Amino acid sequence: MAEEKNAIEDREGLAKGLIEAAVEAAGAIMSHYENDIEVMRKDDRSPVTKADHEAEEILLNALHRLAPHIPVVAEEEVAAGRVPETLGAQFFLVDPLDGTKEFLKRNDQFTVNIGLIEEGVPTMGVVYAPAMARLFYATGPGKAFSQTVHPEKGAGGIGENAPQPIAARTPPPEGLVAVSSGSHKHEAVEEFLRAFNITAHKEMGSSLKFCLIATGEADIYPRQPQSSCEWDVAAAHAVLRAAGGEVTGLDGAPFDYGHAERGFLNPGFVARGRKA
Repeated sequence: MAEEKNAIEDREGLAKGLIEAAVEAAGAIMSHYENDIEVMRKDDRSPVTKADHEAEEILLNALHRLAPHIPVVAEEEVAAGRVPETLGAQFFLVDPLDGTKEFLKRNDQFTVNIGLIEEGVPTMGVVYAPAMARLFYATGPGKAFSQTVHPEKGAGGIGENAPQPIAARTPPPEGLVAVSSGSHKHEAVEEFLRAFNITAHKEMGSSLKFCLIATGEADIYPRQPQSSCEWDVAAAHAVLRAAGGEVTGLDGAPFDYGHAERGFLNPGFVARGRKA
């Protein structure tokens, strides 16, 4: 009975609702981005802004309307000590503003993220980079898309450009393009990459690193342990997975979600394109 209750009958309709929610949340974010940004500090000293809180409220309201039976784990809710008592087989992971440091630098590399987890696996995801007008989303295996959506047009701008299918590439024979964070450098990551033939290295903020691999613009992205949380990566992992790529532990172990026992902190991981 539980499986029937939690079944998602209209995945395309849910994806449409998630995209509209992400664009609405981005509108609130951009209103702050274009004006003065008030910065506060969480208990862990990481930055947070009014834009984070306003965007998260929009997303939570939308998810309650779209899928009231599915629990939501959201970054600012967790920071406030509000975590669902049980997650079950399905739950959402939400990061209303991934890349707050990039947001504060005004370098445009920040995203709105909504990921659906089922049995520990990210199956649907929306990643929207409003300042770059780039939307990425996935509705299932082989169904990953990129679309140009201008935030100032709100939900009305979603239909102006048709979604384009995206696919991760196999490793090119001349060598790999690596991506990493400009805000989170770590020697362990550099050491990991020395084992590969890296011909180019791009720095990119937020979950966009996964999306560059999903579109075939890059090939590999390693991240050191406990430097990110599940809501940072779930939506983009869903996009990459649907595009034919994968995410594993640095040691090749499966990478899954729902680890409340470790505060939703991620172990080290590596995102890659298609296998050769």
